[in-house]
Amino acid sequence: MLTNLPIRKIIHVDMDAFYASVEQLDNPELKGKAIAVGGGGKRGVVSAASYEARKYGVKSAMAGALAIKLCPHLIFVKTNFDRYREISDAIRNIFYDYTNLVEPLSLDEAYLDVTKNKKGNPSASLIAKEIKARILDEVGLTASAGISINKFIAKVASDYNKPNGQKTVNPEEVLEFLEALDIRKFYGVGKVTAEKMYQKGIFTGLDLKQKSLAYLTENFGKSGGYYYYIVRGIHTSEVKPQRTRKSLAAERTFSENLSSEVFMLEKLEHIAEEVARRLLKSKVAGKTVTLKIKYSDFTLQTRSKTLPYYIGDKNVILETAKDLLYQEKLSNSVRLLGISMSNLNTEKKKKPELKKSVSVQLRFEF
Repeated sequence: MLTNLPIRKIIHVDMDAFYASVEQLDNPELKGKAIAVGGGGKRGVVSAASYEARKYGVKSAMAGALAIKLCPHLIFVKTNFDRYREISDAIRNIFYDYTNLVEPLSLDEAYLDVTKNKKGNPSASLIAKEIKARILDEVGLTASAGISINKFIAKVASDYNKPNGQKTVNPEEVLEFLEALDIRKFYGVGKVTAEKMYQKGIFTGLDLKQKSLAYLTENFGKSGGYYYYIVRGIHTSEVKPQRTRKSLAAERTFSENLSSEVFMLEKLEHIAEEVARRLLKSKVAGKTVTLKIKYSDFTLQTRSKTLPYYIGDKNVILETAKDLLYQEKLSNSVRLLGISMSNLNTEKKKKPELKKSVSVQLRFEF
């Protein structure tokens, strides 16, 4: 048995169908109905779907046209990110009543480290239950929560009993829980990787655990080490209250495909203006400009340029994006353009991490 694993009490809170649930909260006539946020129009894409819509196979990132085929009575609702942020802030304030160690992953999910908490409550499970009840009472929405000894297992557990669910994986249950888990449920194993694992006879955590570190590294590169340790309950990443933004972007999908760079310049100007606005709002600047091009056949291309200085001005962003647009000939008509800024002035150089000896402790109050 490995020794000295830092045992933490981690909660992962994940709101249930967040954008769609906010729309149903604000518009009672939509409650109980199949709705999709975004996705309207023949070129639209679904940003989120209610559980009523998901029963028909509607899901995020799906083309609106396909969604309506799957669910003919689907109701499309425009996105309202200002409202989603408002609700997200209210939920986050509830988290801070219990701990300052809150790491938001997005507007609708976050990690909380409650090993030591403001309530002096030794039970992370009871804290999670109380937080869920407060979110429902004070905000009007349901959330699901996963509780365990590290971030990885807590995140997997939060998806276990959705919606409005809660799953605790106690320290003594960790290895058995992971061994029985379908490989598709492992956070960090995407669809392509899962298919590759299937081909190699890896279907569950137990199958994965039987593979050596050398084998996993050889077949899955750097990710192989990650898979080797997580299936053994080893994930030492701490909850980081201040997550550093690494990039900022804006993009537009067009109602009609654009076949010439000339027709794209006006579109790029609006996108650059939005990126500059977001940079100003976030009080950041960046050195690397990336132009994203999605063609009519859905193939994706990116072109990047790194400047010797930080920029945030719309005109400089636009001129750099234009240079990238004309860098090479377009391979097809274009359905989407996007501009992103990275290499931001908020990034810090990482300090080298010390190797830690690790293990699973079997007795710990949860």
